[in-house]
Amino acid sequence: MVLRTDFDRLTTRVFDSATRTAGARLDAYREGDSFFIDIDLPGIDPASIDLTVDRKVLSVRAERKRAERDGVRYIVAERPMGPVSRQVFLSDSLDTDRLDARYDNGVLTLSIPVTEKAKPRKFEVAAA
Repeated sequence: MVLRTDFDRLTTRVFDSATRTAGARLDAYREGDSFFIDIDLPGIDPASIDLTVDRKVLSVRAERKRAERDGVRYIVAERPMGPVSRQVFLSDSLDTDRLDARYDNGVLTLSIPVTEKAKPRKFEVAAA
């Protein structure tokens, strides 16, 4: 369901490190007749999430902002702030027109139905 090219795998290995904060972590799986993507977006205002699908490329963009407070001087500020984005290449066998997105407890869950043509089918064999 998620298509990954050799170049995508290579760039993931090269640029994916503990210091990178711009990419959101995800899990992708199929359950029954739907494909799911769970994307970690902790501390994100759901209204700031921009979700698009263009030519089977799913793009998720959001921004994590630190609350401005008068008189506060941070001693340690390790939590990453700023834009967060992730792109996923989707298979043609997914019905992206029926994508459902829900944000709960810091996780954006996308549910995408599998198209009818991609579902398993059983065929009768006629005797000769």
